[in-house]
Amino acid sequence: MTLLAPGNKLLFQGPDWNFDLIRRVHDACGEIAINEMGLDPYPNQIEVITTEQMLDAYASTGMPLFYRHWSFGKEFARNEALYRKGYQGLAYEIVINSNPCLVYIMEENSAMMQTLVIAHAGYGHSHFFKNNYVFKQWTDADGILDYLEFARGLIAKFEDRYGHEEVERVLDAAHALQSHGIHRFPRKRMPDLRSEQRREEERRLHGEQLFNDLWRTVPVGKRKSGKDDDARRKALLGLPEENLLYFLEKTAPRLAPWQREILRMVRMINQYFYPQRQTKVMNEGCATYVHHRVMTRLHEKGQIDDGAFLEFLHSHTSVVMQPDFDDRRYLGINPYALGFAMCCDIDRICTNPTDEDREWMPDIAGNGDAYGTLRNIWANFRDESFVSQYLSPQCIRDFGLFNVHDDEAVEDMNVSAIHDERGYRKIRRALSKRYDVAYSDPDIQIVDVDLAGDRKLILSHRVLDGMTLEGGDADKVLQHVADLWGYDVKLVEADDSGVVRAEYSASPRRPFM
Repeated sequence: MTLLAPGNKLLFQGPDWNFDLIRRVHDACGEIAINEMGLDPYPNQIEVITTEQMLDAYASTGMPLFYRHWSFGKEFARNEALYRKGYQGLAYEIVINSNPCLVYIMEENSAMMQTLVIAHAGYGHSHFFKNNYVFKQWTDADGILDYLEFARGLIAKFEDRYGHEEVERVLDAAHALQSHGIHRFPRKRMPDLRSEQRREEERRLHGEQLFNDLWRTVPVGKRKSGKDDDARRKALLGLPEENLLYFLEKTAPRLAPWQREILRMVRMINQYFYPQRQTKVMNEGCATYVHHRVMTRLHEKGQIDDGAFLEFLHSHTSVVMQPDFDDRRYLGINPYALGFAMCCDIDRICTNPTDEDREWMPDIAGNGDAYGTLRNIWANFRDESFVSQYLSPQCIRDFGLFNVHDDEAVEDMNVSAIHDERGYRKIRRALSKRYDVAYSDPDIQIVDVDLAGDRKLILSHRVLDGMTLEGGDADKVLQHVADLWGYDVKLVEADDSGVVRAEYSASPRRPFM
């Protein structure tokens, strides 16, 4: 490492770094992010990891502690092969929504890159995790690491007691259903994850009350049920229910207590990730905007030199590049590009608005408080509402966005929205809809159970905009539902008019031990 002369304001010169430099860089970034931008992040715990550890983190969805499952090893082997052959790079950092906020940085990073990722993850993402209402509502940052450690120990205990193969079967089924194992609307305060070990013991001792009440009242013989019986049965079961794992955990008649605990564990972890799916554009936009402002201010204050700043700009522009639709690299709208552009656009509207800005966003145009406005938006919106309310005509023009209507019954596509007042509003609504997870995920719900007869479980899929399920995938996933339920299951796919588009059925394979 190049030694700096006494009194030199530069944090570093050259690519080399040590742990004392990491501490000084962290403090310098915090001086800008907290004292100038008004951010309120979690305390940071920064850990340096190797390439192998980064690949391992990729395999386990970025979490530092996870239970064992064959799918994680498969993902590790895939990413490692792509990385070794040069087909795939690695992230410069991974950040965990926990308190303290865990920031994993690569040991191969240069001093400039370490500064960038600390600003991006340790202050940008950390502030967003701590303050956004979706994360506050759905995650327990204080308890997630303890819960992951508990989950890993629980799976290991079950493997020793019941056998690796049996535990893996339950995990396979739970993983197949994990995207349908979340509550999309808050019912009550999320449980304290640190109390889960004690609660697991209580559940083991006392059983599932809903399960006991349900199956104690099942009629001995088959009889014709009336409307009152149907209403009572559905009320007791809480139907319709969109959280498939929750329903199976509570009511599947043939599952053992340890199998119910696995379903609960998988859905609790998946619920933790649910806010990240709703806020990808905002979260990355916030972190990218923060690192851009922090690095720019460090350069303005003479704490990084021109060479480091040019290195930063090269990396930053690569991150926020939006390939054209006919570019081989095009994979849709880059969330970093859109999020950063919208944050910069809001900054411009607050400080230097045009007449168009005042017409479209009168509440924030010219208020002179860009940082305060952005902090408020980062705290109170998710991607869907963020795009719906703050995607400006200027930003639409910069990205060259327009709306195309593709009707499968018509040979030609129709450009339905261009750059005029009506078109801007239609483009904004259409793009906002694409970030609504309720729109992008299939609406599958459990709607009935034949308790008095063959105990068949009935599910429904509401077809939206003509998007039906892929038959092969539907058959495979429904098989997992049948295995967990223990009896036959049927899925009916129908549109809003009630027209049935498809039906799927499955019977359980060999019962779980």
